[in-house]
Amino acid sequence: MATRDNLLAYRVEHVLSFTGKIPREPEIIGPVPEGIRVNFYNLGGEFRGPRLHGKLREGAGGDWYTVRRDGMGLVNVRTTFETHDGALILVTYEGLADLGEDGYEKFLESGPPPVVPLRISPRFLTSHPNYTWLNKLLCFGIGVYEAATSEATYDVYALPMT
Repeated sequence: MATRDNLLAYRVEHVLSFTGKIPREPEIIGPVPEGIRVNFYNLGGEFRGPRLHGKLREGAGGDWYTVRRDGMGLVNVRTTFETHDGALILVTYEGLADLGEDGYEKFLESGPPPVVPLRISPRFLTSHPNYTWLNKLLCFGIGVYEAATSEATYDVYALPMT
């Protein structure tokens, strides 16, 4: 019988880690009412977890990014993962990037800082029978962007329902 305590119990599971590559020169839309709009297009990458591994498909998606005046970046990513056995997984996530207190002004002058902490909430969607378990996950990710390599690296964890 389900009880309140049983339903509030939780565990955290590592789903996967991934690195996405983006161009050193993003597409800069510029200052708009919401902040600085910038598009970073996906140049590929890799992912690996206990139950799956593969690549980020190059050219399949990107980050439609906004830098707010308070120095926070709003991450808005759509991309496709391809598993080692050919399954396609749509990965979407929103999140935050902390560019620092004067991040807005510095971004206008010279782009992102050398290292940026990232927090995301990814969702996975697939119809491949080996991976439909991903559709049921509520996830969070902890990551970092490094300007020197133009890569974002994340560890993604799930809060399974059971």
